[in-house]
Amino acid sequence: MRLGVLDVGSNTVHLLVVDAHDGAHPTPIFKHKAELRLVESLNKSGELTRAGEQSLIEFVAEAKAISEDQGCDRLLPFATSAVRDANNSKEVLDNVLSATGVELRVLSGADEARLTFLAARRWYGWSAGQMLCMDIGGGSLELGIGMDETPEVAASLPLGAGRLTREWLAGDPAGKSEIARLRRYVDEMITGAIVPFREVDEPHRVVATSKAFRSLARLTGAAPSSEGLRVQRELSLPGLRQLIMFISHMSSRDLANLEGVSGARAHQLLAGAIVAESAMRHLDVPRVEICPWALREGVILRQIDMLSDGE
Repeated sequence: MRLGVLDVGSNTVHLLVVDAHDGAHPTPIFKHKAELRLVESLNKSGELTRAGEQSLIEFVAEAKAISEDQGCDRLLPFATSAVRDANNSKEVLDNVLSATGVELRVLSGADEARLTFLAARRWYGWSAGQMLCMDIGGGSLELGIGMDETPEVAASLPLGAGRLTREWLAGDPAGKSEIARLRRYVDEMITGAIVPFREVDEPHRVVATSKAFRSLARLTGAAPSSEGLRVQRELSLPGLRQLIMFISHMSSRDLANLEGVSGARAHQLLAGAIVAESAMRHLDVPRVEICPWALREGVILRQIDMLSDGE
């Protein structure tokens, strides 16, 4: 079966075409993406701007045409934090449907956490034991922990790198007072959210997904993406703290020149690093392994499961 997964994320809108079958490894066939940064297109009223909506409609229409050209049996379109949290979300979704014929499914934060956890569980297998999974997106931070394919505890917090940069870091580079205020806010949010995570067994393995974690790991010495998916990559808490000290004085232009940093997301790097450091510190995690599978793969795997169950 050929599936097209249309992921309307807070930073990137991504179409991934895969060949997928029950019991088999999903094989990527085609990728197409655009950095729409919808989370930064929310106005002061919390609504997605007309320009942001139009760019989304154009990409969805393009993705639909590509999926048809690629011979996809199904298109699985979904949207995450930026669309979910927009005050005009229903209007945007209705306009996308009217203009393209594509009905975007809006995932809840809990859905994001569960599907990302599923992808990581399938990647590492049962040998990972009790697993803690972290994911930093453009709009939110997802956490999940458990022994099974569905996490025992899951949480989604509005601590995405794009959202925090827009709301807290006006300077380029950010000022010391801005950074201090952001740190306090992130710490407060995470401290309250992790209480249920402390009430379950400690993890045997801690993993992290997302572009933010991959970039941070690369900047602290992890292997580049050119070495393939199966090279083990890690991010340590001491290494992350040293990196934050280094990048907190840099402009987004200078950050974009660092190897492994996307020019379109360079300005979000510091906020993402602050969230990662706070989450690791409060959860007593000295290091994380970088998992190459994340939300998109979780959506694919869940779809395969549903089809094999006859749903």
